[in-house]
Amino acid sequence: MATFHSEEVQQILQRAMNHQQTGEFSEQQLKEMATELGISASALQIAQQEWQQDREKIQQKQVVDARRQRGFKAHLIPFVAVNTFLILLNLVTNPKYFWAVYPLLGWGLGLGIHGSCTYHLKDEKYSAASIGRLKY
Repeated sequence: MATFHSEEVQQILQRAMNHQQTGEFSEQQLKEMATELGISASALQIAQQEWQQDREKIQQKQVVDARRQRGFKAHLIPFVAVNTFLILLNLVTNPKYFWAVYPLLGWGLGLGIHGSCTYHLKDEKYSAASIGRLKY
């Protein structure tokens, strides 16, 4: 008879559950499954609370990320519009001297930093306080 590590058992049971039923499980069914697997009611309750906390953190992170992205896009649109106008104005008024590069580079540097902070920040804590701070 084959033996399995607890991680392997978990993976096999997860796959079996995915094949058997794609719908939802009631809390009673969850408790029955835990009992059949030898998981105590207190361990199940702790696991459920941890899962709920993780789920709330993920939802908070999604809210913060969405606000950051909206804020970045709100700065990107004027950047493109104004700099397009400045480049065209530069080409019409003085095509030999490309002065429009200065506002383009200055504003572009700031926008690049904003984009980097928006799309590459990974380690910030997503608490209710950080959500309230962002007002995009």
